[in-house]
Amino acid sequence: MKRVLLSFAGLLLVALLALVAWGQYELHSHPYAKHQVRTLPNGHGDPPPMAIPHHLMNTERPKERFPFPIALGEVGPAQPLYAGARQYPFFCMTMDSGLGQPLVDNLAGEGVPIYAEVDGELTEEIIGYSRDCQLETALSYWYVDEDGRTHPYDPEAPATDVATVTVDGEAVAEIYRLETGTINRYPYYIMMLADPKAPREDARFWSKQLIYQFHGGSGIGFRQGRLRPSKLISLQRPQLQRGYAVISSTGNKTSYTYNMLLAEDTARRVKRQFVSLYGEPRYTIGVGGSGGGLAQYLLMQNGSGLLDGGLALYAYPDMLSQTLYGLDCDLLNTYYAFRAEDPERWQDFDARPSVEGLNAVAGFDQRAPFLEPLNQLIRGHWPRWPDGSSECINGWFGLSSLIHNPHQGYLRPMFSDDVVRQTHWSYWEDMHQLLGRNEQGFGRSTWDNRGVQYGLKALREGQLSAEEFIHLNRRIGGWRQSHEMEPETLWAPFGKVLPLWLTVWGNHNVSDGAVAARTQGDALAIERAYRSGQVFLGYNPLPVIDLRHYLEAELDMHHLSASFEARARILDWHGHTDNQLIWVSHQDHTPLDVAYDAMERWLEADLSGQPRPSDLTDQCFDADGQILAQGATVWHGAWNGREAGPCTERFPPFTNARIQAGGPWQGAVFQCQRISVDEALALGMYEPIAMAEHRQQLNRAFPEGVCDYRFGDIARPPDLHPAALGR
Repeated sequence: MKRVLLSFAGLLLVALLALVAWGQYELHSHPYAKHQVRTLPNGHGDPPPMAIPHHLMNTERPKERFPFPIALGEVGPAQPLYAGARQYPFFCMTMDSGLGQPLVDNLAGEGVPIYAEVDGELTEEIIGYSRDCQLETALSYWYVDEDGRTHPYDPEAPATDVATVTVDGEAVAEIYRLETGTINRYPYYIMMLADPKAPREDARFWSKQLIYQFHGGSGIGFRQGRLRPSKLISLQRPQLQRGYAVISSTGNKTSYTYNMLLAEDTARRVKRQFVSLYGEPRYTIGVGGSGGGLAQYLLMQNGSGLLDGGLALYAYPDMLSQTLYGLDCDLLNTYYAFRAEDPERWQDFDARPSVEGLNAVAGFDQRAPFLEPLNQLIRGHWPRWPDGSSECINGWFGLSSLIHNPHQGYLRPMFSDDVVRQTHWSYWEDMHQLLGRNEQGFGRSTWDNRGVQYGLKALREGQLSAEEFIHLNRRIGGWRQSHEMEPETLWAPFGKVLPLWLTVWGNHNVSDGAVAARTQGDALAIERAYRSGQVFLGYNPLPVIDLRHYLEAELDMHHLSASFEARARILDWHGHTDNQLIWVSHQDHTPLDVAYDAMERWLEADLSGQPRPSDLTDQCFDADGQILAQGATVWHGAWNGREAGPCTERFPPFTNARIQAGGPWQGAVFQCQRISVDEALALGMYEPIAMAEHRQQLNRAFPEGVCDYRFGDIARPPDLHPAALGR
């Protein structure tokens, strides 16, 4: 029977390869192919990042050398002030933002080709190339019509259906002035309510309040990014109507980079451009979700001087510590699909949270449920159609290939085949100026799972048998080292995944064997990540409202436990959480305007030397926007070992694979202290389960020992604690 299945799989594979060939032909007809980066530039001689010997929060930033403000018609700086060398290859995306082609900066074929234009249309004539994707600084105007739609505004041909807003008791046309240009090669945006007949410096409608808009996503660098003005207006229209100015940059969208030193360098310069034109704001509020939320935690911790408070939406504490359990997801999915001793056991999706921690639901529709049985069939396994899904699949699928596999890269043809072959495409490569490269020339990685006892909590609670626990930990393995990894096999016609993913879960890059080897993280990379401010230590010097919808039932990756991960670190650092509020709402209600009002009151109190207003507390909301409960104890629960508060009962958080393995709620244990199985047994680590009779099998499954989380992260530099940092 197996031979028949394998023969069928072979025929299927041949057919798929034919489709792949056709798909690649179509891929090269994608619009990006005309503008792709065709060669890598020669050495550009940019300086390394500034030295950070202790921690970024205690490191003085260099004085600005660029003469702000950037004049209209001129270009901003391309080289960061202190974030190191410009990254190449770098794909220009100004046209995606509706800003036109970037400026020609060389004739040597470096970067994207720039074409001659006739009557606003591109011809086939290449007039030069753009390596750094710069734009002239320019103004445009946008208006909102009476139906709430956004359009470009032409002062020479005024629209007649412009909505109005009230400013100081008078009706004013809802027209916004938008300044665009590039800073550190990323498009930036300055937007405020304005009179299109007034000069650039006119700020009569500005309330002296400023918003810095951050954006999320998972990015690995190498591209400039896009952000459309109409989207920016729709995101912040209520605040723009009230007189706020809004500034932003694609360099502060984590879809394009998670390098927080570069993000800070860019954001500080964007704000400098604003201040040089309009003066200092009364205060600056950050806002943004997911990666845009964690950026606020880190920028405030690191002493950037950029923000006075933040609305961190759907936030994680930082990116690096989320990769720990995020990259566990595909290891676990590989185990369930191809290695489990009893595969049917894991077809019960309701059982998966006991090991994964993240939610899973039987009967939940997967986006591409055929991928797993297809891959099982190709590998000679009996195919099983999944009857459910998990956050690991619904939210984190593809993370391992995008951020961790240097041989994968982008599906869209932004870069020529030669450039693709010469580049290491990973998050670690994007961060190599901070974390370094290893002996093989690949970006150093912080990811480590040595000694992690997956499912330890499930074992202790009787949800896993001793045999299942041992088999899981013996066979789950780890990720191969970067230089050993191979590209994914998938079909991507038209620049999109069909999806026919023939190496689902990145299973071909997971170590295998009777006792599959675990992965060792790079201690130097971890130290540098800490010192360069890429990890949230818990230092929370400024007001933050950590706000999110409750999305656990949707298997959304923005899980509630991330709020308590940040809170646990803050509590460890300060001994209190006075500068963090946690607000959670039913997904049918978004209390963002209420959060802005609360932050304004909080910052006004702070400016006058007063404590946070007493009515600003932790709280949760129902679908109608009613407050279900509020107060200092509403979020008590497993994260702090207290009886669940009323908000926790209404919106219960899940955990993650590292917490289920016995790790702390605050996470960020990149390398655990390992002890022998004998020591673990003596400590009662497996109680109430009697595991002494399985001593031999445990020793075989954990030849390097098991994690003892009492010691925290042994790779964290010992001087990075509040007393040592003077905090």
